[in-house]
Amino acid sequence: MAATDLHTLLKSLRVWSPETTELRPFDPASAPDAPLPLFTTWFAEAVAAGQPEPHTVSLATADEEGRADVRIVMLHGADPDGWSFASHLTSRKGHQLTARPYAALAFYWPVLGRQVRLRGPVTAAPSEEGQADLHARSTGALAAALTGRQSGVLSSLEELREESEAAWERARADPTAPSPTWTLYRLRPEEAEFFQGDPDRRHVRLRYVEEDDGTWRKQLLWP
Repeated sequence: MAATDLHTLLKSLRVWSPETTELRPFDPASAPDAPLPLFTTWFAEAVAAGQPEPHTVSLATADEEGRADVRIVMLHGADPDGWSFASHLTSRKGHQLTARPYAALAFYWPVLGRQVRLRGPVTAAPSEEGQADLHARSTGALAAALTGRQSGVLSSLEELREESEAAWERARADPTAPSPTWTLYRLRPEEAEFFQGDPDRRHVRLRYVEEDDGTWRKQLLWP
């Protein structure tokens, strides 16, 4: 019978088991001059290594009082304009980003013992870009965007089922149906950190810091 005591379970777990994780060497001296090319390489390597859902990322925001909040979202893209994700403008994170347009992202790819952390200002893309992003996704994604009021109080699961069924019908009938509050956000990092785990706990941490002229300064950090 599996243990159910939290303390016992925690003590039984191992991080980066050799059976499931490959801790690759990382030479920061060979890293590119900007974070985006290294992120693109690491992302592709995570996909090739079989990392489940490598495009999911923790998004941290703060409310008007400065209280932290975090959740998992999906990466929609990364380019010189920033790392993009989407949500409803009227959702909790949407309200928080309106009040405090600054956030942090954290990717974790345990199959390679890697993390990538980014933080910086967030801007909302023009509405037409957000709608184009939504309509380029699956029918299910559109149906979800058309369903209910994200982060609002739900009276019952039956209400959710009814609203979802109606949204699915509309999405199938009209693949370009608009979702007016759907918003594409872009985080343009001022800092980016790449963490590579090491079996001897000599983890490599490389931080990029953006200078005033748009170039990047690289720093090593103690693990």
